[in-house]
Amino acid sequence: MTGETNNCGGCGAPGAEAAQGDETQAFLESLPELHDGETFRFACHPGVRCFNACCSDLNMPLTPYDVLRLRRNLGMGSEEFINTHARVGQYPDTGFPALFLRMSDHPLKLCPFVSDAGCTVYPDRSGACRTYPLGRATKEDGQGNVVEQFFVVREEHCRGFDESGQWSSATWLADQGLEPYNASNDRYMRLMARCKRQGAAISPKQATMVLLACYQLDRFADFIRGVRLFDRLDMPADRQQLVLDDEEARLDFAYDWAELVLFGDCAALRMKG
Repeated sequence: MTGETNNCGGCGAPGAEAAQGDETQAFLESLPELHDGETFRFACHPGVRCFNACCSDLNMPLTPYDVLRLRRNLGMGSEEFINTHARVGQYPDTGFPALFLRMSDHPLKLCPFVSDAGCTVYPDRSGACRTYPLGRATKEDGQGNVVEQFFVVREEHCRGFDESGQWSSATWLADQGLEPYNASNDRYMRLMARCKRQGAAISPKQATMVLLACYQLDRFADFIRGVRLFDRLDMPADRQQLVLDDEEARLDFAYDWAELVLFGDCAALRMKG
């Protein structure tokens, strides 16, 4: 793996700050790797003695797709969601926005979405929550393909490893519904990988643009209409309408548009003329 950058999901342990890219990679690589064909034993349910114990005092990364799903579940606009539930930072090596879930004011710094009965946003929980107890690291190889590594995150308090149920990385990801999360997250990773290859972080103004396009999809729709963005792009009318009507399609467009604006070209999008 040549790996210009990495994107890590499933690190529930305090201190696993996703914005510290190289440090997070080192943290994951200190854990036992789950190779192809290997399995692990795990289950989490209210009958497990440590139920909810992992839902506090976390440095929980929020990807653009996480924010889309969570704020839609909560019926919140992006600005309200970010102001209420997120801490905004940046990846130091690229300058790209990095969001983290804001813990509650409870003495144990509980996740704001956890209750005695479990997760109140479970159908739309974040990719990191879904991936746990695995850590997922991704890199680009020399041909631009995404290469995955999986690591088993064993925390001392966790009794889920004493439960029945054998999983490979593939069966766990499928069971947890991670395909759309990882597909979207990998696109954000590719943008940062391209930035690292150029050897310079994006500017604060560019970071604000990425934050708007990728994390504030409702406001991005207003921006698209307000500046008549589609008038400048060689883009089919049916895709234009889909982008305005569907937030998943808008996020996919946001990745294309960010690549075009930041780097001057994008295989899936181009300027008119």
